[in-house]
Amino acid sequence: MQDSWRSLLRRVRRVEQREVRDLRRWLERTNTLVHLSVLVLVPVLMALVTTLSNAVGALSFLVYPPLASGAYTLFADPEGRYASPLRFVAGLTTGAACGWVGVEAATVLYTTPPGQIHAAGAALTIFLTGLATWVLGVEEPSAFAMALVTLFVRARVDNPEFFVLSAAVSSAIVAVAFVGWRRWIYEQRARYLYETTSGDDHVLVPMRGPHAGATAMLAARLAAAHRAGKVVLLDIVEEEWLARAERSLLEAHGGTDLVRTGPSLEGERIGDDTLDPDELDAHELVSEAVYDLERRASDIETQVGVPCQVVVATAGPAPAETVLRTARQANCDLVVTPYEADGNSVSGFVGNLFRGGRDVLVHRSHERDTRWERILVPVRGDSGVAHSMIDFATRLAGDSGEVSVGTCVGTERERRRAEETLADLVEPFRGDIETRVSQSSVEEFLARHGHGYDLVIIGASQDRSAASRFVSPPTFERIDSDEIGTDVAIVDRH
Repeated sequence: MQDSWRSLLRRVRRVEQREVRDLRRWLERTNTLVHLSVLVLVPVLMALVTTLSNAVGALSFLVYPPLASGAYTLFADPEGRYASPLRFVAGLTTGAACGWVGVEAATVLYTTPPGQIHAAGAALTIFLTGLATWVLGVEEPSAFAMALVTLFVRARVDNPEFFVLSAAVSSAIVAVAFVGWRRWIYEQRARYLYETTSGDDHVLVPMRGPHAGATAMLAARLAAAHRAGKVVLLDIVEEEWLARAERSLLEAHGGTDLVRTGPSLEGERIGDDTLDPDELDAHELVSEAVYDLERRASDIETQVGVPCQVVVATAGPAPAETVLRTARQANCDLVVTPYEADGNSVSGFVGNLFRGGRDVLVHRSHERDTRWERILVPVRGDSGVAHSMIDFATRLAGDSGEVSVGTCVGTERERRRAEETLADLVEPFRGDIETRVSQSSVEEFLARHGHGYDLVIIGASQDRSAASRFVSPPTFERIDSDEIGTDVAIVDRH
């Protein structure tokens, strides 16, 4: 019975973690942040201005319809044409002033019954507003609404002389709030929302395959972008006696802080291992493996300047589980592993890492490069994985490198929306990031442009359903890295 309750609790926790992860990914989208800001901040600002209007009788409530419209325009498109606080305040104030001038001129030229608005006065007001905002360079759609509201105020209010002041003061309050929101929330959203910009600084590298050294160097350059960066090289061996031999030799050299990670030895410290003499027949093999690990660690520390540790673990029945368990023990939030294939797809080892609940980057080395300064990042849209890929690209490129973020569209009509999506994606990140929109398939785009870059970073598409991946396999399965002619990194985020 107790085991059943524990199993139920574990399931509930997994569901809660998945829901929290999905919620965070939803919040990370720029479009979501903007819409939530509109839903929350604009009503709060209207309530603030209403309270001020109730306290100061000279401030007219009639200014609020165009004010609310202009505030929505500001917050809904913070990087757009009308996202200028100065234009917002000057436009609404100019509209109110032009409306006042227009209605006063109309009353001199025409006589209208009390409570009515003369058509010529309305036409003159709109003409003056258009002319003034054009000449002053403060064209604002809400200015025209403010001008027409002024006609209503003049026709129905006895003392409307403070209406222009109301427009100026109310719009200034909204503009100040917008400037603060854009500077400290919208432009800093990468710091608050995007997990990889503050995490993924402790990196675990399983040393598997012929390109493990290049993969370890890539992991080191990712970790070096953060002050607390660290790399852990994981050597996975088949026999426990071999793991003990490597640990003992590493400790004898005094260059590591090792933790046992075998299934029955988890969490114990190294210090008093006694090797069976019969097991030392493979001493030469052990020495070669240890030498290679120490050389890799030394290269990382000297060339990249990031601390590097070495861990030796037995593979056990599930090597991917061993990697994930070691990542938890070593407090690593990112696993960077060399690419392994099984036919046209990734190997079972890599697939299990994708399903293991850790951020994973799979590196497919082409020429064993150890510097990646020109990086191409093809994305499907605004998502948490896209944020991670761009963050990794900017880390690797540094201040002197180049990063290009591209997307593919099916028709020319989709280009504008795609350009806006890319602008939202790259805006929070530092550096000069190029954006590209191609009317072609992603395979054609990468085959045409990939060879001009040192690295292409693509998503693992693990957030798609199994049916969707069956109908349209992930991009990394559809492309030929030899045809691209460059390194490929596959990113999966949890």
